[in-house]
Amino acid sequence: MATSATVPIDAKVGAGLAETLTAAGLKPALAKRFEQMPQRQVTVLPRRPFREPGVARDEVMFVRSGLLSKYKSDGNGRRQIVALRFVGDGILPRQGSADYGVQAIVRSEVLIGKREDFAAVVDSDAEYSRFFMQLMERHSAISYEWLVNCGRRDSTARVTHLLCETVERSHVDVAKQSLINPFTQQQIADITGHTSVNVNRVFADLERQGLIHRKGREIFFDDWAELQRVASFRADYLR
Repeated sequence: MATSATVPIDAKVGAGLAETLTAAGLKPALAKRFEQMPQRQVTVLPRRPFREPGVARDEVMFVRSGLLSKYKSDGNGRRQIVALRFVGDGILPRQGSADYGVQAIVRSEVLIGKREDFAAVVDSDAEYSRFFMQLMERHSAISYEWLVNCGRRDSTARVTHLLCETVERSHVDVAKQSLINPFTQQQIADITGHTSVNVNRVFADLERQGLIHRKGREIFFDDWAELQRVASFRADYLR
């Protein structure tokens, strides 16, 4: 059985920018240049918009601690979370306005730099372009998986797939650690295209089947292999 040994996503710890970029594959000397780039750290509180859709996004964001989401809304105001950014992930600048908003899932510390400062660093060495292209390809692969998840999988598979992905992206060792669930039931519904009532039923079913058990916000994985099978989850797209 897993023990409660993992660090919560919303704990007051954070990743150093250079250290994280190095771990992601960027050469240490090149990663250090980003750490020297002018930036400010802001605290982003959960469940309130941090950046609204439809406004210019002339900044780069780096998640130092916590968890951010990108979201869009339909014509009736119903929200869909379309992407997550974990510790070490970033949101790159873009031309013109962004058609998505940014909101924290949990209390988060975010480093923000200006687009022109970011561009100056990236333009200084071709290795940066290759590095960020790889990161963009990874996020594209995640988006494709989410599309399949919402479009083709059943209720149980959708929720369990999100759990499996969260475990992998949070670097939780399920044999020794629990996952501190960062999401509310409504947030899981906004990611998977369900209602919070359906999400609650899925969690109850997973516990009845002996795949997980919960203690407060902690989720313990009692049959990780079977949970991955139910979710049709393979972590290759996250590499």
